[in-house]
Amino acid sequence: MIEFEIFGNKDTRSGFGEGLAELGKTHPDVVALCADLTGSLKMDAFKNENPDRFFQVGIAEANMIGLAAGMTIGGKIPFTGTFANFSTGRVYDQIRQSVAYSQKNVKICASHAGLTLGEDGATHQILEDIGMMRMLPNMTVIVPADFNQTKQATIAIADHQGPVYLRFGRPVMPIFVRPDAKFIIGKADVLTEGTDVTIIACGHLVWKSIEALKALTEKGISVELINMHTIKPLDENAILKSVAKTKCVVTAEEHMMNGGLGEAVAQVLARKLPVPQEFVAVNDSFGESGTPMELMTKYGIDTANIIDAVEKVIARKG
Repeated sequence: MIEFEIFGNKDTRSGFGEGLAELGKTHPDVVALCADLTGSLKMDAFKNENPDRFFQVGIAEANMIGLAAGMTIGGKIPFTGTFANFSTGRVYDQIRQSVAYSQKNVKICASHAGLTLGEDGATHQILEDIGMMRMLPNMTVIVPADFNQTKQATIAIADHQGPVYLRFGRPVMPIFVRPDAKFIIGKADVLTEGTDVTIIACGHLVWKSIEALKALTEKGISVELINMHTIKPLDENAILKSVAKTKCVVTAEEHMMNGGLGEAVAQVLARKLPVPQEFVAVNDSFGESGTPMELMTKYGIDTANIIDAVEKVIARKG
């Protein structure tokens, strides 16, 4: 049986908060902007320790992005914080024109992404944000898997030159990434090696894939599990190396099937190594109000769905 060491349970947004607070001590050019959700984004520690570098813009997300873009001209490294829906959908024009097209060094940090926002319902549960951001030239897109990795990613993007979209969430989840792990943008983490099937997951679906891995191993299925924390630039070498062995792949994400991780992987495989692929993602639907785990089950992005997808894709490869 494959076992993962667990380092506790915590939400990924708290990893962002701790990473930002650490940057406040080590990177004097880092500034933070928030659209009236300081507590929800866990930005209080940075605010309290660096009051002259924290800017509360109120419920004015478009203005926040414009301010952040302007701050980069003076050499600052702005981190913006609000819910993922407001970080992308509400301000897409400002991101496209003032950040991506202009190649400004803005870090767009988005919490409460996906269905696991839960009871706030469909208006807040954005499921198309990864697609929106990865389609923008010059934009780096990162979806870390747990608290530790979110903290590590937050620190890493401060030293990356260029626009970044960092996506994380609210629910408490197991922590399995080592606290001393090095986060490398664009370099996937191969969590287990296997020969029968490749599972490529991001965000909360990495833990769901770990749960599925245990059940699949008991069935005698050898799984290669990849934590694809960077959606853009995508680690094509890791995908091709793994799929060359397993000859089939399942992608798993808390996002719409259109535009997300699965589609990005499919583009690589269609061009370079066509193999059967199954998608664990929300299928062209808005969410609804409910608990995070209820919603993941109802909309087909839970542990059982990954197991089913693996069995289906293995059957397809013959």
